[in-house]
Amino acid sequence: MPANDTLEGLRILLLEDEFLIAMDVELLCRDHGAADVVVKQSLDELQDDGSVADFDVAIIDLMLSGVSTLPFAERLAKSGRPFVFASGRVELDELLNDFPGVPVIGKPYTGADLIDAVASVTGRR
Repeated sequence: MPANDTLEGLRILLLEDEFLIAMDVELLCRDHGAADVVVKQSLDELQDDGSVADFDVAIIDLMLSGVSTLPFAERLAKSGRPFVFASGRVELDELLNDFPGVPVIGKPYTGADLIDAVASVTGRR
């Protein structure tokens, strides 16, 4: 897929505990113009880290090393910060009820699906 500027200038928080997937998603986002991609592999890494507060959109895996990220997603939803779920564990009914309007991309997903979802929640489409 050729690089483009769909995500130009965006600062993205990526919550992903699988190293190779995180690398692929980071590269994908940068290839589509993201200014920065901060990867966190556990919820513990979110504590007391100023870089976490400084992002435009988040890509969230539902489980990080067996720990649910739903409480973090709830905080984002309450604050109005855009995010998408990208996970192999997709409890679709629960997510659609609890997070209406938040895209859920199931693993394995295509790069185009993920980029489209991020573009959608950030008003880039």
